[in-house]
Amino acid sequence: MSAVAATETQSPPPAVPFAQALRFWLRLGFISFGGPAGQIAIMHRELVEQRRWISERRFLHSLNYCMLLPGPEAQQLATYIGWLMHRTWGGVAAGALFVLPSLFILIALSWVYLRFGDVPLVAGLFYGIKPAVAAIVLHAVWRIGSRTLRSPRRTPALWAIALLSFLAIAVLGIPFPWVVLGAALAGWAGARWAPGQFSIGGAHGGPAAGKTWGPALIDDDTPTPPHARFSRARLGTVVVAGAVLWAAPMGLLVAAQGAQGTLAQMGWFFTKAALLTFGGAYAVLPYVYQGAVEHFQWLTGPQMIDGLALGETTPGPLIMVVAFVGFVGGWAKQVLGPEALFLGAALAACVATWFTFLPSFLFILAGGPLVESTHGQLKFTAPLTAITAAVVGVIATLALFFLAHIARPQGGGGVDLAALGLALLAAVALFRFKAGVIPVILGCALAGLALRLLGWA
Repeated sequence: MSAVAATETQSPPPAVPFAQALRFWLRLGFISFGGPAGQIAIMHRELVEQRRWISERRFLHSLNYCMLLPGPEAQQLATYIGWLMHRTWGGVAAGALFVLPSLFILIALSWVYLRFGDVPLVAGLFYGIKPAVAAIVLHAVWRIGSRTLRSPRRTPALWAIALLSFLAIAVLGIPFPWVVLGAALAGWAGARWAPGQFSIGGAHGGPAAGKTWGPALIDDDTPTPPHARFSRARLGTVVVAGAVLWAAPMGLLVAAQGAQGTLAQMGWFFTKAALLTFGGAYAVLPYVYQGAVEHFQWLTGPQMIDGLALGETTPGPLIMVVAFVGFVGGWAKQVLGPEALFLGAALAACVATWFTFLPSFLFILAGGPLVESTHGQLKFTAPLTAITAAVVGVIATLALFFLAHIARPQGGGGVDLAALGLALLAAVALFRFKAGVIPVILGCALAGLALRLLGWA
């Protein structure tokens, strides 16, 4: 039966009970591997093609909105669709269940890492994982750069922003927030005086664009539900609730340990990080590295690389690496005392996760009805396009750091040719053979273990 015939004969699926939606969102939280692209593809297959809970056009409209926001777009997309279907609690449930499985898994893996990371078997595995992570970050530079800088029109302004952002961090050491602000100002000015440089195509053409799978529960012509229409009173309620949900835990942390306590510092730091994640998790990792490693010294550079590898191999958004950062920082700083290392570290992981993801929920619940009306207006999208260009340069600095670390892991004069060889093989697998992230990490981990056991590394 053709797609047109199917559309003519099928009826929209029945209304989805909240409990049924909950079961789906929980399952999604355990199978959401593959980074943002893979997670969005899973949701498209499940929600658009198979279940027909939302139409192709409405799905892409939601995705385009989430792409304009800082934060993990796949998690925000789940929140948006859950909110559209079942109001506020539907959005909260969808977004939370997208994150919670990953949080619990990372807490467990982080404990194993800290307790057994020096065991030769585990150390050998992580020796191979580090070069894989370096190659993955290089691949992210190419992937985001090709999407942002290689538009149908030549965009020398965006290339210049990317190059200047790289030099600003790698050479001048300018903090990441100032780089983002400078790029946003350049985009704002460009929208007025050089609009052709910033009016590029969307980041996502959409999975299987143009196809139809029959009438959907939320179809193209389904009226916007009342709760998704803009209301000043509702906006005010969400903003006040969000302020309370941020201030109450922050107040408790300050009251318990003071404003300079580790947990309070984590809350404030990860709030700022959440507002800077334009372009995905890789974009904010340099900022997290600057703060968590260099300034607060919650963990070391090698531990940051290992945490990124763990984040890549668990379900959920990659920005969940903040849970690892929080856990290791809470363990190192003994936030609940030396007799409660695990509890303190787990609490720190939860603090990092809460303050990282709270803004994402607020952007959807408060801003959805308001921001949708501005989608496609150049004065609104040009600063975001410029920030995404800056992200390319920023991630390139992260790749440079990772490569430098694996080349000379102990800071000595020798070069680790085995590690660089693994990074090269991982890059070939990603670029040439389009291998997935998880097979690359697992393959490099086993190769690193073999090199260690043979005494070649």
